[in-house]
Amino acid sequence: MIIVLKPDSTPEQLEALIARVKELGLRYHLSQGEQRTIVGIIGEEDKLQIQPLGAMPGVEQVLPILKPFKLASRQMHPSDTVVTVKAGGTGPTVRLGGGYIAMIAGPCAVEGEEILAEIARAVKASGASILRGGAFKPRTSPYSFQGMGEPGLKILRDVGHALGMPVVTEVMDPRQVPLVERYADMFQIGARNMQNFDLLREVGQCRKPVLLKRGMAASVKDLLLSAEYVLSEGNEQVILCERGVRTFEDSTRNMLDMSAVPNAQGQSHLPIIVDPSHATGRPDLIPAMARASVAAGADGVHVEVHCAPEKAMSDGAQALRPPQFDALMQSLKAIAAVVGKTFN
Repeated sequence: MIIVLKPDSTPEQLEALIARVKELGLRYHLSQGEQRTIVGIIGEEDKLQIQPLGAMPGVEQVLPILKPFKLASRQMHPSDTVVTVKAGGTGPTVRLGGGYIAMIAGPCAVEGEEILAEIARAVKASGASILRGGAFKPRTSPYSFQGMGEPGLKILRDVGHALGMPVVTEVMDPRQVPLVERYADMFQIGARNMQNFDLLREVGQCRKPVLLKRGMAASVKDLLLSAEYVLSEGNEQVILCERGVRTFEDSTRNMLDMSAVPNAQGQSHLPIIVDPSHATGRPDLIPAMARASVAAGADGVHVEVHCAPEKAMSDGAQALRPPQFDALMQSLKAIAAVVGKTFN
């Protein structure tokens, strides 16, 4: 339910409305614009239907939220959410959404301090604002490299924060959340875990941004409902990520659904980024798809970069080399200027 207050409603009337909502055991979300104040109400359907909140002083209109996702809906929150992240909570602020674009770059997996530092220096020099790297790797085969675990997390944090770059890494299990939270500035929920609802609830109870990747067979609606799990636990800093879905096409790793960007933005206030590395799996296609992502209105791009892809322990075949990444960044900045957005 959405309650729209009258333009001349008073702070006292708003306080009375919120107090009544709390009495009913319902939760609320306040959105105050220059001309209108909107109160979103979340709770049991029967309570929402029978309580005459529309009769309270200062209330202009009561509207149902038709989408199955409530907190993620643009009905609930008309303006774009801007998610902010800092290195260690004290570094430069990186913004995603509301006209700001962030470039997330780094290797698929943390392999060691020296190689990660080399990659991080290169991507930062080219304009990347957030460093990525996996310490826990969900691999199709149990015999593939599974990541370095906590030593990898420490390396990622130390390298990123030394350069003033926030770091993002994947968390795979609710039991890993406290450990990953200790080192990372942003959680990543991978495609395979998009509907791991226990994990979503766990990161929802944290207060660090969550990068939520679309599942390989998930609809945009499914993605937004997964985001709702995080939001419903109180964590409002959710970033959606389009990374391709499975189709009959076998010349690419996945099929990048570029329409997901404006589609999600039309339905939700949450920022959305694109990962062309996992979507295509091919370095020759990544630059074109990254440029298309910015042109489509994406709030960020997520690209894998490695100084020696032929020696990478994970997904080296889809990583750009630093010179390729540098050329890509120059073209993305030019496109961003055309569509009225700014890279951090």
